[in-house]
Amino acid sequence: MSDTETETQALRTMIVDDEPLAVERIQVICAEIPAINVVGTASDGAAALRLAEKLDPDLVLLDMTMPELDGLGVARSLAENEDAPAVIFVTAHDHFAVEAFDLEAIDYVLKPVSADRLERAIERAVARRGERKAPQSKWLDELWVPHRSELLRIAVSEVHQIDAERDYVRLHVGDPSGEGEPSRSYLLLQTIAGLEARLDPEQFIRIHRSTILRRDNIRGLRHDGLGVWSAELQNGEALRIGRTYLSKVKAMAGR
Repeated sequence: MSDTETETQALRTMIVDDEPLAVERIQVICAEIPAINVVGTASDGAAALRLAEKLDPDLVLLDMTMPELDGLGVARSLAENEDAPAVIFVTAHDHFAVEAFDLEAIDYVLKPVSADRLERAIERAVARRGERKAPQSKWLDELWVPHRSELLRIAVSEVHQIDAERDYVRLHVGDPSGEGEPSRSYLLLQTIAGLEARLDPEQFIRIHRSTILRRDNIRGLRHDGLGVWSAELQNGEALRIGRTYLSKVKAMAGR
């Protein structure tokens, strides 16, 4: 394949970051990735939108925290275009992952950026090139959670229990029966009420102010006396149902 053909097929890419050194590092990494062609850079959100209008990029590598118009604001504006570019967030902060996923970002790469991590993110963008966007569901189907030095994608269908821990939620992932893949857990900076509002109520139910369960993780309900009820889980554990949530849980069970 000739250099001209490679450049034609490469994703036209913009880099947006208010830190010149960060832009320079990303440019150096991108220069070694044939799948993309950097066509421009911007140092703030407003400049990014003006440049995107002129350059019509396929992909934007976007910093999250910038003065005035931040990365989320830029991504929202870009998403309004009929032929919106793919977005990969490149940021030092891991606590915007839920908002980023709401904007259908391709990936969320943490600084300091490693060449292999950014290349994996770009491979995802290349793989999705030309795909028609499916209508966006109002319910989350994936989550990004901090894990070591990067963010890990987890399908919401793999989460069987969610517990509130102050300003965080703990996601319990794996086989809820305990017979298959060992359960593991991840912390996500998100309130339980905020996450509940983004979960499909046909799949998840809140049984307590600090607990959400995937419905198929509930094996049955148990009356403990004096109006107290518990949910029996697939692994045999029993969790108390809060009075506020009892009528909804009973309705789920047809009681």
